Amino acid sequence: MRTNTLWNLFGLLVAMAMVVSACGQVSTQPAVVETQPAVVETQPAVVETQPAVVETQPAVEQPTEAPTSETVGSFQIPEIEDGKFNVAMVLIGPHDDGGWSQAHYEGLDYVEKNVSNVHTSYIENVPEGADSEQIFRSLARKGFNLIFGTSFGFMDPMEIVASEFPDTIFIHISGFKSNGENFGNLFGAMEDMKYLAGMIAGARAKLDGNPKLGYMATFPIPEELRLGNAIALGMKKTCPECTMDVRWINTWHDPIIEKEAAASLFDAGAQVVFTGADTPAVADVAQEKGKWGVTYDWAGSCKVERCLTAPYWNWGPYYAQITQGVIDGTYTPGWDYFDADTGSLGLFGLMEGEELTAGMKDLPPDVIQLVRETLDKMLKGEFTRFDVFAGEIKDNKGNVIVPAGEKMQQADLDQFPPGAPGLECSYCMYWWADGITSELPETGG
Repeated sequence: MRTNTLWNLFGLLVAMAMVVSACGQVSTQPAVVETQPAVVETQPAVVETQPAVVETQPAVEQPTEAPTSETVGSFQIPEIEDGKFNVAMVLIGPHDDGGWSQAHYEGLDYVEKNVSNVHTSYIENVPEGADSEQIFRSLARKGFNLIFGTSFGFMDPMEIVASEFPDTIFIHISGFKSNGENFGNLFGAMEDMKYLAGMIAGARAKLDGNPKLGYMATFPIPEELRLGNAIALGMKKTCPECTMDVRWINTWHDPIIEKEAAASLFDAGAQVVFTGADTPAVADVAQEKGKWGVTYDWAGSCKVERCLTAPYWNWGPYYAQITQGVIDGTYTPGWDYFDADTGSLGLFGLMEGEELTAGMKDLPPDVIQLVRETLDKMLKGEFTRFDVFAGEIKDNKGNVIVPAGEKMQQADLDQFPPGAPGLECSYCMYWWADGITSELPETGG
């Protein structure tokens, strides 16, 4: 009985131990299980971030839902800035052409920096014709307050668009039309500086023993005739025996054509070649040929050693004056033509702060003195474009065009048709001055 009892007790103890052991194992499971909800509970936090991502999408898409851009052909019409006086400029060439367009662009930049509360924009490489008319119209429709057009062929398109937008001011550069209300013309007497450059070029060619000049002209328009004749008149002051050949290139900006035309003039015998176009190509070719080039429009165009000089524009102060006048209501568009006394014209190498170019330094002192004295008179307003074209002047056929004691007037310089009411001219400039060996196209007469 004791034995059985002991075995029974032993069995009971074993059974109790198993129960206890079993109970211990089971009790650990809830701890493991209980951790699962914690893992599960983190999922909503991840899920909850999704709406925040979704909510940002409308903000990204909104700008594309309200297009404001406008194009005319391949040209993007710039936007105005609300609350500012908005000024636009249309350029015939690239804004960095090293000539005409760059000079205007820098003038526009001057306005932005020197006239308060002004926003400026530009469109470049705009051809003359139908495209330009639509661009002027689009700029006016966009809300620009003042629009500058910087090429002769923009004149008629601007006149048309100005009649459609009487509250917008249009200023055309280099033409002669104006309505006296919101469409005006602006230009300057670059013939002053071309005349002086002709004096320098004549002296240079004479010193080099080759009295031949060349002029790379753009189109047979009044501007080119004025400038070409001014060069010839200046040339004859310092080199009576000098002659000048003229080649028409029929473009304002084409570096390849300009280089080819310059090379052609040099190869034909010219010692000094002028350009009426927009790039410094003529000086680059002169550098290659060991001769002399006269660049145009922009002071920075005269970079190489063989650049003799450069008649250039300084449009900024005048553009700023016009812009401020329009803002103040004191400027009325009309016909505005300035001389050298405005400070808007220059001749590289001879203006204040500039040194004589390499091609000027060995010229006869009396020539440099004559040029400096004449320039000084121009800057003081004592010698104007009308003095450049004072008689006696003969054409290249020996005819007296302007008698001694007479001076050409503005209608003559602009080559207005004889008999046009109020614009009659006595010496209408469709002729080449003495010393020019070329003929004018018959279609221009």
